[in-house]
Amino acid sequence: MELKFTKYQGLGNDFILLDNRGTQEPLITPEQAVELCDRHFGIGADGVIFALPGQEGTDYTMRIFNSDGSEPQMCGNGIRCFAQFVAQLDGSGKQEYQISTLAGVMVPKLGSQGQITVDMGIPRLGGAQIPTTLGSGSDPVVDQALEVAGQSWLVTCVSMGNPHCVTFVEDVEKIALEKIGPQFEHHPVFPERINTEFVQVLASNRVKMRVWERGAGITLACGTGACATVVAGVLSKKCDRRTTVELPGGDLDIEWAVNDRLYMTGPAQSVFTGQVVI
Repeated sequence: MELKFTKYQGLGNDFILLDNRGTQEPLITPEQAVELCDRHFGIGADGVIFALPGQEGTDYTMRIFNSDGSEPQMCGNGIRCFAQFVAQLDGSGKQEYQISTLAGVMVPKLGSQGQITVDMGIPRLGGAQIPTTLGSGSDPVVDQALEVAGQSWLVTCVSMGNPHCVTFVEDVEKIALEKIGPQFEHHPVFPERINTEFVQVLASNRVKMRVWERGAGITLACGTGACATVVAGVLSKKCDRRTTVELPGGDLDIEWAVNDRLYMTGPAQSVFTGQVVI
């Protein structure tokens, strides 16, 4: 099968975008997605994103296979890339889309200079919603002690439709992410595994974050992780409700608004198009 694709990146978090509007099921299998994401033998990406027909009145449906073949509920950088992709596909001139995801309906708005603002919805804070066995189940998990790699970490857990564990540290550059990240991801208190954000506070409205993503490993940026970071920072009184999150791939502006919804603003860029036989 010959596939046409477009490669996109959002702050260095890169994706293969496929026009999947002709069917409700992904054009390729998770195993094929792993092959395409391989950076030596494939196209190279953190994941494959499918633009499927909308559901229940939405414009499109977005599904994702990670580079390890797993399927996350959502991806913040991915949905910005998705918005740019479908805007080019349909040529309608629309500036706002209703997108169905496994985490619910997301609403990206295309702005100037490649910037896109996404209504990421309301964060879920109950331990059972993450899910995690930390805490009582219904209460938020804020600054809870967790033993990982022989060290006690204070963690705050947030679901943005996908699970996040946020821990604040003095210097993110000193974290051995390739060693510590997998131990967080597969810790038994997280039955569905976890995305983990290591965060250094630079000012009340600016933080520096590194991330280990569930199913993808070290990435240059994570949009849902940036949102979770600001929520965790507000809950633990470490940052403002509007904060810039500095990532290895660039900055994201995050606002946890008074209506409890999170708004993420950042770039997305087309890198190249091509076709591949699979």
